[in-house]
Amino acid sequence: MTSDRSPVIVAARRTPIGTRGRALARLTVGDLAAPVIRAVLADAMQATGAAPEVADVLLGNCMGPGGNPGRIAALAAGLGTGVPGGTVDRQCGSGLAAILDAAAAIRAGDERPRIAGGVESASTAPVRSIDGRPYDRAPFAPAGFPDPDMVRAAEDLAAHDGIPRGRQDAHAARSHARALAALSAGRFAPELVPLAGLPHDDAVGAAGRLLPRLPALFPGGTLTAGTTTRIGDGAAAVLVSPAGTAPGLAVRETGIVGCDPALPGIGAAPAVAAALDRAGAGVADVAAFEIVEAFAAQSLAVLDRLGIAEDDDRVCADGGALALGHPWGASGAVAVVRLFSRLVRGGAPAGTLGVAAASVGGGLGVAAVLEVVR
Repeated sequence: MTSDRSPVIVAARRTPIGTRGRALARLTVGDLAAPVIRAVLADAMQATGAAPEVADVLLGNCMGPGGNPGRIAALAAGLGTGVPGGTVDRQCGSGLAAILDAAAAIRAGDERPRIAGGVESASTAPVRSIDGRPYDRAPFAPAGFPDPDMVRAAEDLAAHDGIPRGRQDAHAARSHARALAALSAGRFAPELVPLAGLPHDDAVGAAGRLLPRLPALFPGGTLTAGTTTRIGDGAAAVLVSPAGTAPGLAVRETGIVGCDPALPGIGAAPAVAAALDRAGAGVADVAAFEIVEAFAAQSLAVLDRLGIAEDDDRVCADGGALALGHPWGASGAVAVVRLFSRLVRGGAPAGTLGVAAASVGGGLGVAAVLEVVR
C-alpha cells in the first residue's frame, strides 16, 4: 500500500510533559529538545546500524523566545555547526507540521534524513507587549475576522454543537483512566527521555476524580478546568528517513486545511478527512488515531464530525492531551511519537494505518496518515 517515495519515521522520542511552572519550568526550549534529539539519533543508529547524516532540524514552536529554536536545539544536541535548523509555527499543529515539512523535503528529492518535531517551554516564554501593554498571545486572525481565545472558542463550540457537560466530563475521565492504565503498564517508558527528575507526564490522573465537582469556567457554561488540558512544557522529535528505510511509519498522505476561525476546534476533522481521501482510505481502515485533545468539547466535536464513537478505543488509547498535558508547539509531534509506540513498538503488522491530527487556533487543521512498514 505504501508509495515507493513515502518517507519513513524510523525513531521517535519525547520528554515527559510537565505542567507549566512545575518540574520542567527552568528548562529552555534548547534544554528540552536537545536530549530528545540525541535519543532519537541513538535509536536510529540502533535500528539501522549506521549513524544518520542529518540534513536539517525542523521544530514546531508557538510561544518561545525566538532565535530559531530548531537551530538552537541542533547546536545544543551536538550535531555540529554544519547542520542547519528551522522553526515552524502552525500553533498547536506546529510539531506535526514540522514533521510533514521534513517528509515533503525528502519526497521532493533531497533524500537525506531530517530530525523533526516540536518543543514548547510555556514556563519560559517571554512576555510580549504592544505599545507597552503586555499580551498573552498574538492575534490568530486579522481585524475583521473572529479571533476568540481558545477557551472561549471551545465553550462556543460546545454550545454550537450541543455538547453537554456530562459528555465532556466523561471524555476527560476516560482520557485520564486510559493514561493511568498505560502508565501502570509501562507503555510510556520506551518513548520517554526523563528530564529534571520528572519520570512521566505530571498531569496524569490529576483531575480524574474531581471532574464532577469542578466549577464552570464561564457563567452558565459547560467547560471546566478538568475538561481543559493543562498547558505544558515538553519536546518530541522523530527521525524522518528516505523511502525504503524500515521498520517504522511511512508518511503516506497529509491534510492541511482551513476552517472557520470562530470555531477553530473543528479543524482536525476536515484535515483527517482530506488526508484519508488522498490515501484512498476511510475511518474504518485506521487502527489508531492520535488527535490532540485541547478540550473535551473540541475533541468530541471532531469525533462527531468524523463519525467516530467517543469511547472508540482506537482514539488516544493511552490517554490524550487532557491527561498528558499540552505543550502547544510540541503536541502534534507527541501525537506521532504516541502512534510510533502504539504501532511500531507495539508490533502492528506492515500495512497498519494510523492517523495523527490537531486543530489549530485561527481556524486550521493538520493531519497525517501513517503506515507501518517492516
